[in-house]
Amino acid sequence: MPERKINTPGLFDQYTFEQKQRLYEALTELYSENKRSLFDRLVQHRTRHITVVLEDIYQSHNASAVLRSCDCFGVQDVHVVENRNLFNPAGDVAVGSSKWVDYYKHRDIKEAYNHLHSKGYRIIATLPHENDTMIGDLDLSSPVALVFGTELTGLTQEAIEGADGYVKIPMYGFTESFNISVCAALSLFSTTEHLRHTPGLNWQLSEEEQLTLKLYWSLQVIRDGENVFRNIEKQIVQ
Repeated sequence: MPERKINTPGLFDQYTFEQKQRLYEALTELYSENKRSLFDRLVQHRTRHITVVLEDIYQSHNASAVLRSCDCFGVQDVHVVENRNLFNPAGDVAVGSSKWVDYYKHRDIKEAYNHLHSKGYRIIATLPHENDTMIGDLDLSSPVALVFGTELTGLTQEAIEGADGYVKIPMYGFTESFNISVCAALSLFSTTEHLRHTPGLNWQLSEEEQLTLKLYWSLQVIRDGENVFRNIEKQIVQ
């Protein structure tokens, strides 16, 4: 989906739940029943309990691979910090995943951390330090933002100092670190499996969040989706 703005209303925020339902029903008439069933199934696995922060990722294939992993593991939101490097996913690696996840750009790490803290997230930096918590032991009782640094130098000192905690992935070879996209994929596999198997943990999107997300997804599969939506809106929302 297009880049989302953290401080501006979403396309569907102005509508009531009932209006969103009517809009969604109208949009589903324009694509296949199989696609609708796919949306209904996949949205059940989407989560914002875990989110990803990328600081200054400059290699397009790594940016794309992280988006792809987020989509595959059901993580809906990605936050991108562009201190020096522009976030530029490569389409051949992303394989369309940017159509299904939301990503937000921030001017610097402080802005990203302030925004996530305001939403109730704990900021967890991924580092290979000796005494850090293993990724499999991370406490997921409250929402977590996993922070990954640039390919060569890792996280900036500001990103490290501003974090609420630190995790590492166990390694048993001569190489001392994983590629950024591999690190993200392993971290997301571990954390999303953990949260899905933790009884009583409220990790899924709310009913209204799911409906809103399916509206956004609908625009991705309808040609000229937003203009089509505007025409339907005029007929349905009085």
